[in-house]
Amino acid sequence: MGLVTRVVIKLLRNKEIKIYITLLTSVWIIGTVICFFVDVIAGITAFSALLLMIIISLLFTKWRYEQIEKLSQYLKRIAGGEYSLDIRDNDEGELSILKSEIYKVTVTLYEQAELLKKDKVFLADSISDISHQIKTPLTSMSVMTDLISDKNLPPDKRIEFTKNIRSQLERLQWLVTSLLKLSKIDAGTIEFKKEQVNVKKLICKATEHLLIPIEIKEQTFEITGDENAQFVGDFNWSSEAVTNIVKNCIEHTPVGGRITVDFHETSLYTMIQVADNGEGIDKNDLPHIFNRFYKGKNTENESIGIGLAMSKSILECQGGAIETKSEKDKGTQFTIKMYKSVV
Repeated sequence: MGLVTRVVIKLLRNKEIKIYITLLTSVWIIGTVICFFVDVIAGITAFSALLLMIIISLLFTKWRYEQIEKLSQYLKRIAGGEYSLDIRDNDEGELSILKSEIYKVTVTLYEQAELLKKDKVFLADSISDISHQIKTPLTSMSVMTDLISDKNLPPDKRIEFTKNIRSQLERLQWLVTSLLKLSKIDAGTIEFKKEQVNVKKLICKATEHLLIPIEIKEQTFEITGDENAQFVGDFNWSSEAVTNIVKNCIEHTPVGGRITVDFHETSLYTMIQVADNGEGIDKNDLPHIFNRFYKGKNTENESIGIGLAMSKSILECQGGAIETKSEKDKGTQFTIKMYKSVV
């Protein structure tokens, strides 16, 4: 009886348990009194049976509260960052189900914590890369501004430095604009249209302003494919993705080189292939060319390393994909696949 007394005293600290014990005691007393009126033996039997039921009920209630207390401690440890804890069991019952659900939440929290860590690392790296990209043209413009302020500077040099400053400003403007676009894509604030896009018109639009640098480098540019090929997507954003890819081919193809764009539609996807016969991509650089600010061995000094990353983000946000094949000194091929929706 001493154990029962200690259990009762401990449980009575809880308001809900007080009500529960009061109801149990009332049933016990009333039932016993009624049975005594019927028969003394029946009364004694009822008294013993109900008392035993109360004791079992209190012990079971104590056990449940101990389990809940353990779960409470477990949740506190999770809040402290201990995501490796596992309290699952193979038993049946409400507590076992609750343990399993808490474990699922723990796993989810762990995955989210890992993603947050990666995001922090990515943010730190991005800030570092952006700072480097901005610092270089700013330093260059600062030096050239000091030189221009020299009254004895020859007129031809003054014109040259002015052009260089304008070029660096355009580079900074493109960088800022591209970063803003990428940040909007990452944040999911851009709502891509779902319209029928004719691939031939898309490529013509995407390469319209690239014909001049192609002509300057005396490169051959060919577009072939099914004129009726199309896909569901956003015309303007898809055009920007294709522009960055073709621009990359122009930059890495020598004077007199060849760039081709071929496209066709299948029952599963619409494919666009952009290929060149340029210098190719080093096999060590190939897995990383879609990473932001990545600059391979053959990358020009003026390159920022953000165009292909933007293209990949734009295409993937529309349910598409892009892959690359390349051989050193034999050229590079970009393959875009815009998949059809499954109804």
